[in-house]
Amino acid sequence: MAKYTGPRCRLCRREGMKLFLKGDRCYTDKCAFERRSYPPGQHGQAQIRAKRSDYGIRLREKQKVKRIYGVSEKQFAKYFDRADRMKGQTGHNLLQLLERRLDNVVYRLGFASSRMQARQMVAHGLFKVNGRNVDIPSYLVKPGEVIELKEKYRQNARIQENLEAAVRRGIPQWLELDADNFKGTVKALPTREDITMPIQEQLIVEFYSR
Repeated sequence: MAKYTGPRCRLCRREGMKLFLKGDRCYTDKCAFERRSYPPGQHGQAQIRAKRSDYGIRLREKQKVKRIYGVSEKQFAKYFDRADRMKGQTGHNLLQLLERRLDNVVYRLGFASSRMQARQMVAHGLFKVNGRNVDIPSYLVKPGEVIELKEKYRQNARIQENLEAAVRRGIPQWLELDADNFKGTVKALPTREDITMPIQEQLIVEFYSR
């Protein structure tokens, strides 16, 4: 599947909620979703009143989560297959796998203002995991692992601003940030309660089980 390169705000409007794809802009009145919360396109406002089918509801939920974490259709299907083979509830397993992606953890720790920016930073080799260079955004972190920004990037003003903003908003309980030393530690695996976005994972399970 080709990578989406269009306007990010259109994705938020399509899904009917903020997906926080553009970092700090999403927290300001410049956010396109705040100004036009209806779907994009010529008939966007009419779609608000249109009744969705059961299939459409499940499809939109799957698309929403896929876009939140910025993964392709093929990647998302692989995560679902893996989650389905794990013990426990498939929906919870799926969200846990997505949360454990290194690019998501970098974003959650506050080094980046968006997951897209975090993915670029990881791919460009800005981070170490347990002292080893890791440039794979889909790398799944484990409890006890330490994510560290490399020394030569610590004076970057944008990264410092991102960290300050993240500290104000709060860090998830399953992660621990040492902002002074530009390090983050994975304390535990994320639980369902740690994922605060309004996601109905059961609809995704139903979509793939149809």
